[in-house]
Parts: sequence; C-alpha cells; structure tokens
Amino acid sequence: MELGRFGIWTFDFEDQPASLIRDSVRELEELGWPAIWIPERDGREALTHAGFLLASTERMAVVNGIARIDSRGPRWARGAALLLADAYPGRHVLGLGFGGARPGVKPLAAMNAYLDEFETITNGNPPPAEPIRLLLAAYGPKMIGLARDRSEGAHTYHVTVSHTAQAREVLGEKAFLGVEHAVLFETEPGKAREIAREHLHGYLTSEYNVAKFLRLGYTEADIDGGRGSDRLVDDLVFWGDLDTVTAKLHGHLDAGADHVGVQVIGVEPGESAMPHWRRLAESLLPS
Repeated sequence: MELGRFGIWTFDFEDQPASLIRDSVRELEELGWPAIWIPERDGREALTHAGFLLASTERMAVVNGIARIDSRGPRWARGAALLLADAYPGRHVLGLGFGGARPGVKPLAAMNAYLDEFETITNGNPPPAEPIRLLLAAYGPKMIGLARDRSEGAHTYHVTVSHTAQAREVLGEKAFLGVEHAVLFETEPGKAREIAREHLHGYLTSEYNVAKFLRLGYTEADIDGGRGSDRLVDDLVFWGDLDTVTAKLHGHLDAGADHVGVQVIGVEPGESAMPHWRRLAESLLPS
C-alpha cells in the first residue's frame, strides 16, 4: 500500500461546509499531500464523506480512519467500498474500526464476526479492476495481529513511538502500518500542554484508550484522572516549532511506520488548518 510517508489526518471537515472542504482538499492535493485520513465522529457518514473527497480530487488517496463497524452492516460497507474501488481505482482505503465501548461486546470478537460476513457477501455489484483496500484500527497485540492476518495492515491512533515499534513487531515486515499523531504549533510549554490536555481528555477517560496507555508502561498517576502527566501529554502531542515537530514525527518512521497521518490540533471549530498544512508540506513532503 503506497500512501507516501506523510499524510493529513483531520477532524476539521466535520465542522465545515462542502464548499470549503472541496477547496481545502484540492489545495492539499496541489501541495503534494498524497493521502488524507478522515474519521467518523458524530456527523459526516464515512463512506459518503470519502466519496465526496475522491470526487473533489484527482490523485490523492482518501482513507477512512475509521469507518465504525457499528454504523453500518457489513453488506452495506462492502457495497460502498466496491463502488469506490471501481470509481476511483487504488485511491480509496477502507479503514474499519470498533469505534468505542459497547456493553457486553468484545472488540476482537465483533471485528472477526464483521469480517466473516464482509468477506463472504455476494451481490450483483461488478468487481472493480483493483480490489478493495482494507485496514483495521488496532491498539492491542491481538487486534494488530488480526489486522495483519485479515487486512492489508493496521491504523493506530494516539499512540507513542514505542507503540509503533511494538506494532511493527507484531505486524512483521510486510503488513502496512499507518500511524496518526497529533501536532500543535505552540512553543510556550504551559499553553501547549493546556491545549493538548483539552484535546486528550476524552481519550484519557476512555476505557480502551486508558488500557492502551497502561500497556505502554504509563501509570495511573500519568493518567491523572483524565488530565495526563506532562510526560504522557508530550508523548501523545508533539508541540513546538516546525523543526521540533517534524523531527519528532520522523520518529514513527524510524520505529517502523510506513506512513504517518499528521493531525493538527489547536484550530478553532469551523476554521481551517490550511496555514499549518502548508508549512508542514514544505517540511515533510518531497520537493
């Protein structure tokens, strides 16, 4: 899976009108960004969102990071992915993920069952010239192993460089590893950590995310009731000037990532991170 070494990962399009999204993604393509990653949070439906971005561009890959398996049945996810694979050969990547806690539901079992149905569905849709490209969101070693065995690889979110190294060990040499990492262009430590903590609070109070951080060697004191220690915050959000941020992002590549999706935080809802994406393009992308 060739997505380049760096791409854009963003929540921003959740809060913007279609006209601004179209203009933004076209400029990102002109800047040379090879891929854009979009989540499925609380408004934009994942596959129509991906289709809109693909229709608005000509070359860049669009990655669902992630489409939640509780948002649509396997039949409809496969049908949508087949259409996008046929219409935009090689440009759409369907990232599937469990998408949050559900009482009594085990993520690994739920994903296995979903894939069992996804893989065996037959319908009248014509097969695309290039197959569906599939990734799985994965944190723990069992889900990463499932991503290795039943998709092209894994997508990780809010992880550390050490987690990337561990994930590469589980995936082996051939499977794809795409890593998201948050960045913030703020050089004053107190202000940077305040913004980062606001961004991280929901993850530091989420059962599955807290378990992930504890497996990485952080303690309950680092979780700090959802506030996060300076050490944990600094590992999860790379802040500082452009040179500092880009040097830290390369750490994921050195640890075994194939691709890093860069999420710029600290942008007000409805506003654009484009000024930061332009600066990052100059620093991260081939000339």
